[in-house]
Amino acid sequence: MSQIPMTVRGKSKLDEELKQLKTIERPKVIEEIATARAHGDLSENAEYDAAKEKQAFIEGRLKEIEDKLARALVVDPKEIRTDKIVFGATIQLKDLDSEEIKNYSIVGSDESDIKAGMISIESPVARQLLNKKEGDSVTVKVPKGEIDYEILSVKYE
Repeated sequence: MSQIPMTVRGKSKLDEELKQLKTIERPKVIEEIATARAHGDLSENAEYDAAKEKQAFIEGRLKEIEDKLARALVVDPKEIRTDKIVFGATIQLKDLDSEEIKNYSIVGSDESDIKAGMISIESPVARQLLNKKEGDSVTVKVPKGEIDYEILSVKYE
């Protein structure tokens, strides 16, 4: 059973989703099933079929979240003491061609959101940045080709 790295914020989001599913979504779909059953013949009852599908999705998601939380390796970036890029780092990069500045945080796969600057530890970009330091230059291979970056800062916040 392998551990799943996630930040404190990522664990909190999963905890919230689990609570929402257990206390609101699951009871709601049980009620929808009961209402659909009351309409009679289940063989041609689209409401019943839709509610059962929704229930299956909710139960599957509950199991998935519970499994991830059971295997979670929760990392608080504020407690990391290194000058190298590791899981939990917030990095400021300068594109050496366009002079554009980019900020990324390296997080768990469930937390990743490229629009918010949160990249998965499993992403090719994060993998290529790992163990680099502030001031290093790195060539990152992306689908469009290669991008040369200078690492301006590495923080753990």
